[in-house]
Amino acid sequence: MPHYWLTHWIVNWLLSAVALLVVAQIIRGIEVRGFGAALIATVMIGLVDVFIGPIVRFFSFPFVVLTLGLFRFLVNGLLLKIASMFTPGFRVDGCLAAVLGSLVLTVLSTILHSFAWASL
Repeated sequence: MPHYWLTHWIVNWLLSAVALLVVAQIIRGIEVRGFGAALIATVMIGLVDVFIGPIVRFFSFPFVVLTLGLFRFLVNGLLLKIASMFTPGFRVDGCLAAVLGSLVLTVLSTILHSFAWASL
């Protein structure tokens, strides 16, 4: 299976976009205008997490320790909000929507990915 990693990556990308669309239906304050926007938004979320995430996590580490990890929810919400600022067709309004959206997105993505790869 030489191209297994590419198939795995594409399926994960599609599942993440579906999860983002579902989150937009569940959480008031998150808007995604179609599947194409969801695909672009998932790429942007990944890029923000890779490039900006480590910096934000480094500086927020003392707060994460003081709150026993709960501050991490705010950090993830902030990263989701930052990704929405760079993505046309994807909008996050407010801190509560960002935090709840990141939490639901994480849980839903984990569930979808585990079902997709359970048979392999």
